[in-house]
Amino acid sequence: MPQSRLDVSRDPEALAQHVARWIADLARAGTGRFAVCLSGGSTPKRLYQILAGDPFRQELPWERIHWFWGDERFVAWDHKDSNYGMTRAALFAHVPVPPENIHGIEPIGTPADGAARYEGVLRSYYGADAFDPNRPLFDIQLLGLGPDGHTASLIPGTSVLDERRRWVAEVTQGRPEARITLTYPALESSRHSAFLVAGAEKRETLARARAGDRELPAARLRPQGELIWFADAAAAGGG
Repeated sequence: MPQSRLDVSRDPEALAQHVARWIADLARAGTGRFAVCLSGGSTPKRLYQILAGDPFRQELPWERIHWFWGDERFVAWDHKDSNYGMTRAALFAHVPVPPENIHGIEPIGTPADGAARYEGVLRSYYGADAFDPNRPLFDIQLLGLGPDGHTASLIPGTSVLDERRRWVAEVTQGRPEARITLTYPALESSRHSAFLVAGAEKRETLARARAGDRELPAARLRPQGELIWFADAAAAGGG
């Protein structure tokens, strides 16, 4: 297992506030461009709302931050299930982020077309066709943890779990709707990887993931940099 630590907050609101401060401090510490890969879900949504308000709206260096997504449902951006749409409503509509810094996963053509297009976006931003362990793609990678142990759209029992060549892949099994997801190589290319986990229903899954249970896709992640499990007290249980 990679080096990791558990960081526990009192409740989901405290968790979101804590992670917002963590993101802001890391972003402000640098001087060049800064890449953040986002997650969908209710816990990240509250985080994004907090980043859109005081004091973070004034603190974050919006002109330097580039925003990406770890996965997306293959739906229009104005669809209620779109991660892009949720993030835009919660965050981007309220802050001075340059439009060219927002790199959404476009639902154009087929899911395979969309995956190939987004891989091109990532490769162009990174400036190379192979990852250098000393130069991660992302500065921050936000991740969720599903009850079944999935993260991004790395869903149990799907072939994408074995993909090591492509950076982005379509997922057409395991869920009612098609999805596009970053694969392990892209997700692992990050200086700081953070799982956001809230709720007692996630307690067993979180414990198994932290123990390295490889039946859970989240537990197979081997990020290059630090790995933090940000959890609320209900999810963390006894730690």
